[in-house]
Amino acid sequence: MDLATDSVRRSGAGNYLWRLFATGASFVLFGLGGLVLRLLVLPLLGLLPGDANERRRRARAAISKAFYLHVQFMYRSGVLSYRFDGVEKLGRPGQMIIANHPSLIDVVFLIAHIRDANCIVKQSLWRNPFTRGPVCRAHYISNNGSPEMLEQAADALRAGETLIVFPEGTRTKPQCPPVFHRGAAAIALRGAQVITPVFITVTPTTLTKAEPWYRIPPRRVQVSLRVGADIDTESFNAQAAMPIASRRLNQHLHQLFLRELASS
Repeated sequence: MDLATDSVRRSGAGNYLWRLFATGASFVLFGLGGLVLRLLVLPLLGLLPGDANERRRRARAAISKAFYLHVQFMYRSGVLSYRFDGVEKLGRPGQMIIANHPSLIDVVFLIAHIRDANCIVKQSLWRNPFTRGPVCRAHYISNNGSPEMLEQAADALRAGETLIVFPEGTRTKPQCPPVFHRGAAAIALRGAQVITPVFITVTPTTLTKAEPWYRIPPRRVQVSLRVGADIDTESFNAQAAMPIASRRLNQHLHQLFLRELASS
């Protein structure tokens, strides 16, 4: 279990203004960190001896460390506190990690705690000057919706990589339950050795699809990540055509997340 508790205590208007400043600083540091990774750290790591797989692993480890430091900045500055239960179960070969997506920072928390993880990320990151370098060197997978993307993700799992997927495809709308698309289930049935769910709650809501960064909540954000029990894909693959198996698995995952998030 990775547990962080409150370390910065302020009150009233001063607390709000400090958290607003620290939130803005978090965004600035994230952008600067992306540029440092792209222009300095990752090119230097690429000069070290090793094959393409070793260079990819070094790039992912560097991104993971950068994200971990970013999480620590948000925690130490008082932007948020967090709790990560069951993190030791993540990062296994061929493991597909399926998580709901309530906030912009969900992927930061997951990659920060998994040293060598692949991830399906939105296509716009390849056009962003702050993120293009890291996502390219880490060989993350673009969520472009093509059939080739599904096979690329399944190939990564079959090769023994850990893959992080958000089946919603975008952040959950505030006050709405998550809605899963079937693509994640199709990828899992094609290549995953095991599926591991991660249930994420962010209270109060922040950095959702409908909230700009400066609209911070009246109190410190509490982020909870809880790793659930593994799901075996074989019971869904057995004696069923792929479209039917995908639909069954997607329904199972959707109901599981609705139930677990309701009890959080």
